[in-house]
Amino acid sequence: MHKIILQTFSVVSVIVVAALTVLALITQAGVLFLQRSYPAQGQKIEVVGATLNVLDIGRRDGAGPPIVIIHGASSNLETMRQPLGDILAKHRRVILIDRPGHGWSTRVRLDDSTPAIQGQMIDVALEKLGLGPAIFVVHSWAGALGARMALDYPQRVAGLVMLAPVAYPWRGGVGWYNKLVTTPVIGPLLAYTITLPLGYFLAEPGARNVFLPQIMPTNFVESTATLLLLRPRQFLANAQDLVTLKAAVAEQAPRYGNIGVPVLVITGDADKTVSPTIHSRPFAAALPDAKLIVLPGVGHIVQNAAPELVAREIDAMIGKIARSAAAAAN
Repeated sequence: MHKIILQTFSVVSVIVVAALTVLALITQAGVLFLQRSYPAQGQKIEVVGATLNVLDIGRRDGAGPPIVIIHGASSNLETMRQPLGDILAKHRRVILIDRPGHGWSTRVRLDDSTPAIQGQMIDVALEKLGLGPAIFVVHSWAGALGARMALDYPQRVAGLVMLAPVAYPWRGGVGWYNKLVTTPVIGPLLAYTITLPLGYFLAEPGARNVFLPQIMPTNFVESTATLLLLRPRQFLANAQDLVTLKAAVAEQAPRYGNIGVPVLVITGDADKTVSPTIHSRPFAAALPDAKLIVLPGVGHIVQNAAPELVAREIDAMIGKIARSAAAAAN
């Protein structure tokens, strides 16, 4: 009996190893396919601990500060370029950045996952670009990043536009699968075997749910290169970002009152991904110079639901900054 059990276990082990090997090969082939299908847009900038992919578009002769746009979790710069970045680029210089470990940006350490660390990397990259003070437009996860940069690099941030931002700790977690993926050994095993083939079928319905109650634009997943997230290294980085975010915002939240630049917060009252009651409303209330806009019936993807409104409000902020500078000069 004991011998039969051992033989059965051996057969099962061989089958499992064979299946994982096949999945790993499928994953590597999938990575090559995705990278050929969605080639990098922009330039690579080396910073300590990362290589950042930066897309610099728009007019260089426009008045006012440039605009830096940073995406949230499970995403890349293309999700912010279409349509908001392209609208803003008609009149202004726009810098879109793949956060470290996302899109076509890399990072050496997966645990370089906090807003503080990523903010430092982005500040260095913008310094290498010769960029002066800029308007930062940040979405979702990057709300915490934008707030951190306004605190740590006030000379870099002329104004802060927060779209459906994460700013405070919340009850609960960020999904059991993200916690599982950040577990040593198990996480990399999953990321390098089943994540890409399974995620290929789940990406579109997952993105569609985040858009609710709005309807996701046709071909959004394809046109924004969202599937790049399924590459193992990027999937691991994204999970690490999500798992460490709550502690990061808990640490920085008491400092929000020190943000001295103009701040605009735009959120939707139907956002089921990042609660405006937990994040946007108290964040705006904590600041000395903040404007809060709550859009009725709008979900999490504010930049797609109301891009023209966001663009107008950014123009208004730039005008306000210009008037304040002129008054100070006089």
